[in-house]
Amino acid sequence: MKLTFEIEATSGTARAAVVTLPRGSFQTPVFMPVGTRAAVRALTVSELESIGPEIILANTYHLMLRPTAELIAEMGGLHRFEGWSGCLLTDSGGFQVFSLGPKVDEDGVMFKSVYDGTVLRFTPERAVEVQEMLGADIAMLLDVCTSLPSTPRILREALDRTIRWAERQKDVHTRPDQTQFGIVQGGTDLDMRVESAQRIAAIGFDGYAIGGLSVGESRPEMMASVEAANSALPIDRPRYLMGVGDPISLIEAVARGVDMFDCVLPTRLARHGTALTSGGRLAVKNARFARSDEPLDAQCSCMTCQRHSRAYIRHLVSVGEQTAATLVTIHNLTFLQSLMKRARASILDGSFEQLRAEVNDVWLEGPGQGPGRVRRDPHAGEVSNGASPRAQKVQRQAPPPPMAEPPGPDR
Repeated sequence: MKLTFEIEATSGTARAAVVTLPRGSFQTPVFMPVGTRAAVRALTVSELESIGPEIILANTYHLMLRPTAELIAEMGGLHRFEGWSGCLLTDSGGFQVFSLGPKVDEDGVMFKSVYDGTVLRFTPERAVEVQEMLGADIAMLLDVCTSLPSTPRILREALDRTIRWAERQKDVHTRPDQTQFGIVQGGTDLDMRVESAQRIAAIGFDGYAIGGLSVGESRPEMMASVEAANSALPIDRPRYLMGVGDPISLIEAVARGVDMFDCVLPTRLARHGTALTSGGRLAVKNARFARSDEPLDAQCSCMTCQRHSRAYIRHLVSVGEQTAATLVTIHNLTFLQSLMKRARASILDGSFEQLRAEVNDVWLEGPGQGPGRVRRDPHAGEVSNGASPRAQKVQRQAPPPPMAEPPGPDR
């Protein structure tokens, strides 16, 4: 194996571990900021480094279209191209491709580029080729993504094809300094989740991801699916829940044995002027903050909270100043990095259940709610549903963006 996974402590099924790759290592539980097109939105690499993530994510779909994987390889690979020295994971782009309604057959998918309408063919073998050119430390397999709810027939077809594609991708992967993660599918059908996990684990990969969630299902459905998948995945390999980034879902998934996460939620919320805080969501544009000299979160040590007031950030948001997106992005990513560090420390010292109760007390609002539903902080202004961006898209709840978004869906 090119990857080692050392479990340092457990609390129930929650794990604190270290993942070591040829390039370096990172501690878990870990939240990976998403740099879809080789940049985390609104941040320079220096600003991102100041927040302290040990691993970030980029998207194969967008990078193979613009500027192309061939160009990035010519420039020395993705790490050198974007100036990032830490670990890097590339999503295969499967979610993005399948959200475009492609024509699917056993060989692969046919879809139109969101940039210029060009008809393109994308196969499992091409997904491996592109990610080897990009040079990520962890390459995700191309899987078959479904929306939820889906019929048992659709879930079955997606599960079986994902397994067949996984076998093909393992066979053609050649880059010695790059690891591959298999992906579990099965929707919210618990038996299919177990079966998918068993079959992908039997092929044998460096790590495993749980895909096809945070697309409109309730949090209890999501967590039941996570438990089912993890029950059949190897204990000695890292587990990655894809596309989930709200605080309560992060902590509840950690409690169920998940090690890695990614989501555009914190950066997208930041571009809408919404902060994640120790008291819940805070809508900075609310008029009550026009003369507030408080930081976004008095418990936060980020540059934004140490230097700027709610009144100042509200002003920037209100006039459409892009600096607002940078400041709130710095805060939101710092908040989630801190939450994951607290989760790790609490697993190590045996206090994880206290942290879990604390997070649930702030962010949980009633049984059966969607992922990330939050209670209202009386000091936080207007609060909206906290489902991930993908779930918001499914539920048609996402507000229009205040500035240009990358074309096509992102995670």
